[in-house]
Order: sequence, then C-alpha cells, then structure tokens
Amino acid sequence: MFPEYDVIVVGAGHAGCEAAAAAANLGSKVLLVTMNMQTIAQMSCNPAMGGIAKGQIVREIDAMGGYSGIVTDKSMIQFRMLNRSKGPAMWSPRAQNDRMLFAATWREMLEQTPNVDFYQDMVSSLLIKDGKACGVVTGMGNTIAAKAVVVTSGTFLNGVIHIGEKRFGGGRVAEKAATGITEQLVSLGFESDRLKTGTPPRIDGRSLDYSKMEEQKGDENIVGFSYLDTPKPAVQRSCWITYTNQTVHDILKTGFDRSPMYTGRIEGTGPRYCPSIEDKINRFAERERHQLFIEPEGWNTVEIYVNGFSTSLPEEVQYQALCQVPGFENVRVFRPGYAIEYDYFPPTQLHHSLETKLLQNLFFAGQINGTTGYEEAACQGLMAGINAHQKTRNLEPLILKRSEAYIGVLIDDLISKGTEEPYRMFTSRAEFRTLLRQDNADLRLTETSYRLGLASQERMEKTLAKKNGVERIKHTLSGFSLEPAEAANYLLEKNSAPLIQKQKAAQVLLRPGIDLPSMSEAIPRLHETLHSFSSEMLEQAEIQIKYDVYIEKEKELVQKMSQLEDLLIPDNFNYDRIASLSNEALQKFKKIKPRTLGQASRISGVNPSDIQILMVFMGR
Repeated sequence: MFPEYDVIVVGAGHAGCEAAAAAANLGSKVLLVTMNMQTIAQMSCNPAMGGIAKGQIVREIDAMGGYSGIVTDKSMIQFRMLNRSKGPAMWSPRAQNDRMLFAATWREMLEQTPNVDFYQDMVSSLLIKDGKACGVVTGMGNTIAAKAVVVTSGTFLNGVIHIGEKRFGGGRVAEKAATGITEQLVSLGFESDRLKTGTPPRIDGRSLDYSKMEEQKGDENIVGFSYLDTPKPAVQRSCWITYTNQTVHDILKTGFDRSPMYTGRIEGTGPRYCPSIEDKINRFAERERHQLFIEPEGWNTVEIYVNGFSTSLPEEVQYQALCQVPGFENVRVFRPGYAIEYDYFPPTQLHHSLETKLLQNLFFAGQINGTTGYEEAACQGLMAGINAHQKTRNLEPLILKRSEAYIGVLIDDLISKGTEEPYRMFTSRAEFRTLLRQDNADLRLTETSYRLGLASQERMEKTLAKKNGVERIKHTLSGFSLEPAEAANYLLEKNSAPLIQKQKAAQVLLRPGIDLPSMSEAIPRLHETLHSFSSEMLEQAEIQIKYDVYIEKEKELVQKMSQLEDLLIPDNFNYDRIASLSNEALQKFKKIKPRTLGQASRISGVNPSDIQILMVFMGR
C-alpha cells in the first residue's frame, strides 16, 4: 500500500509543515502523517505570527525558502512593525492572522508542493533497525518505511488537559493525545520530561463593549514577512487593549485552591515568559492591573482571543473574573481557557542538525525539543527537514551559526544549554543582534539556501538585485555633495544645524533625526538621483550607513569568536583523562558531547578555566 519514502514527518503543526515543505522542495519524497487532516497548521493558541525576535525568525524562514512568511502575509488581518522607536536591530514584524485562512493557505501550499503525500493516522511507534530510524508504525497497524523520520509531535505526546479540577487526555481541546512514542524512546535510552503550556478563553466579540477599550490599529505601511511580492490586505482589523483590576484578581484568587497549578496536579514546568493570569497575580502581587490584548480571530468571525488571560482555573471563576474586566461586563464565553501538559525530550540529546545522538536518521523539531511558539517550531522544522534530506543523500548537514541567524542561536541554545522550561526566543539571547536584523535576513541566508537547492531562482535574483541596489545607493550618497542652500529648509525643519559648507549626503544622514526618505523628498536633486530605487533598498542602505561602526564592531567580534567555533572536538575525545576539569564541566561535556570549543564554552556551568584546560589538552 505504501512506497518507501525518503522522509516521513510525524505531525502537521508549524514544525511538521515546514519540515515537509523543505525536504520535498529539496527533492525528497515526503509523507506527512497527521492525526487530523482538518487541523494541518492549526494556530493552537493566539492567531498571530511574529513579534519580538519571533518576527526575525519568520523572515529568516522566508529568506531560506520556507512557507511561513508567505502564509502569514496571505492570511494577515493586521500588521505592525514593533519597536520602530528603537534601533533597527530591535524592529520586529508582527501580524494578526485569520486563523482559518492561515491553516487553509498552509494546506493549499503543501498540496501544491510536488513530492508531499499525506496520511491521516496516529504514529504509535518508530521502526528501528541497527541503531537507525527507518520508518513508522501507525495506530491502525500500517508499517511505512523511510530513510529518515522527523518527529514534530507538538503538545500531543501523552497530552493531558486541565481546567480547574477537571483533567482529561488530549493534545488540544477536543483532540486525542498521542501515545506510544515516548515509551518506546525511553526504553531505548532517551530521557524525557514534562512541560506545560496554556491558552486563554475564547470570547464572543458581539458581547464586548469596545468603547471602554483602547483601539490598536495596524501600520499604514504594511511591510509584511515575505521577501517575495505577496498580496497585502487593503484594509486591516483593529485589536483592542483593556486591563484587569484588583476585583478581577480577587475573584481569580478564590479559585486557587482548585487550580491544577497550585494543587500539584500539573507536574510540568510552564513558560516563564508567557505565564498564566493566576501565575501573574501571584508572582507580581504588587501590580494593580495587567494588560489584555483583545485580538480578532479572523475577517469573518466574531470569535475573540484574550491575549494575556491564559488560565486553567475552574470555568465559573474564569467567567466571574472576566465579567469585571472593562468592556467585558456582558461577556459570553465560547470556550474556557485550559492548561496542557505533554512530554518533551531535553534537546541536549540532539546534534546541531537536530538529529538524535542515540538513533541515526531520527530528527526532532518543535515542542518535542522544549520550545514554545509557532515561530520557534517552524524554524526547527525547516532545519530538520533540510537535514533529514541531506542525511538521506549522504550530504553534509546545514548548521547555521549564532552570528548568521536567530535560528542558529535558538538551536545552539537548545543543544548546548538544554531547557527545563518552555524556551522562547528573545533578541537578548543573541550576541550579534545588530547583524541579525529582520531587514537583512535575505542578504544573510538566501544565497546559502539557494546553493543548497532550497531557495528559488526568483529569490536569489531578488536578493542580488537588492544587494546591488544598496551598494549603488551607498556609493551615490558617499559621492553626492549637498549645497548649504538646498539643504537649509530641510535641516531647519528637522532641528538640525545648518551646513556651513558642502557636505556629502552620507555624512548628513549620520545626524540624529535625519532619515533618507524625508531628505530625498525635501531635496529635488537628491530625489531625482534616488527615485528609481525601491523603498526596501533605500531603507537597507540607510541602516548600513547609519550603523556602519556598530556593524563592523560586531563583525570583528564574530571573527574573534569564530576561532573557537573552528576548533573541532573529536567525537571520541576522552574527557576522563583531564583530571583538572571541574566535576560539573566533566559531567556536562560527557553528556552533551560538544562539537566545538565554542559550543563547549556556552554550556551552562562551564567556566572559562575549563575551556582553557580543554584547549591545552587539545594541543591549542
């Protein structure tokens, strides 16, 4: 019934979809196995993509030829570029999406991707032979062979849902949990643990009084996520902001004695940076209110997502507390919030390719590795799909460095440091965030992906055109002399000192408050010179000119640190013969088996002296 596949992807969430698309577009014959064909690429939690650091990840996925950016652009109902008031390293795109359109668009794109087959069933175990994964066994007893398997199980592995004192199995509300894989892998020597995440109630938007809330509109200029020319919405839907208050908090506290979090029924660790509302009022007792974002679920639905009100308290407590939120006095609830516990495998058990160390040809991506968030899952799926394909062809894996991409930071953090709580990406996790901006992901990654065979010719041509255009603009501005008289009115308007003599446009651009679009608009001769370049090229040139000193400093730092990254540690290196290593370093090195001295230096608990000792023993 089934042919042998190159790659089987288990699970069709964000990680699974990107893994299937990447492997298939590289030329692998792929089978995507999902428990429910109707929930492919389901937005299980909030109907949004991007945000701080997450937006940079989606742009990186897109630059490499992944689908998340295109799907986000095609299904967005609102777009905002966050942190515009800060430097460009902090700018982060974020979109509200139509939940149903997002999933439908993903499925459509996968169905139009040659080499992707689909099958609806639960995977109950993996086929293992000679220390290698070579297929799957499904719940209905079907055996399907493959050269590599990518497991992207999300929250489904032994998932348990909690609402107050109610507790039932499930991977999402109204969907059954997946069983079998954890038990099999643990029997083979894998270490597993439990994590917890949660989601807020879904609300009937017709029951809300928006006059009591602050409106939050989208940006006039929609940048979007994809570097390709994707359609953008002509109109946008607003989001709204309201706040909890002391009355809300007092009502929520009445349910603490029945909260699965506080009665010990939940054993898994929850996300530190996306806590439940009960966790917030407990940990931040001094705060009189907490912000809530009221987010529409799509163009043609009244369903509302209450961002900031994630909870697993009893339903009646959730309802009574919501009624005290301004604008929610007559609220109608579609579905209560709930918490979900699930199995994950500490990611120190993986290579940087996301292949497991214990079994060859088996790759993990997404929440199974301890991450939280669509974007974190999607980028791991992309890399696991690429590297599963590479492995089946006996080709070198693609491993992105920390200085090349947020994706590289995320995977290196997971493998080197592990995680005991759901891992979420922040800009602060990256040492080189001036280099890893959302505006230059194509310049950083498209060529690498194109050489691999994933990014299309169209992407490569657009990237080269942008690169050449930016260089021409920079060259033009470096040689373009502004006369004091022609710049006088513009500089006066910007509260900037007048020119005493001729000055190059690039030098004037370095002044605070001066930006290239307004300068070009105000000075006809300059506008005439630059009018043929796209706004994207102009913005990129401006950033490179303004931040040149900082960019060069980071590049120098990357060069210095790359010396450690280039020092490979042999796979069979015997750490036991180094008597002067600290006990903690010895244990961590033996467990994690770092690939390079650079990775070894980032393992938590390892001191610089341990690295120096290691370097001496390696003859360095």
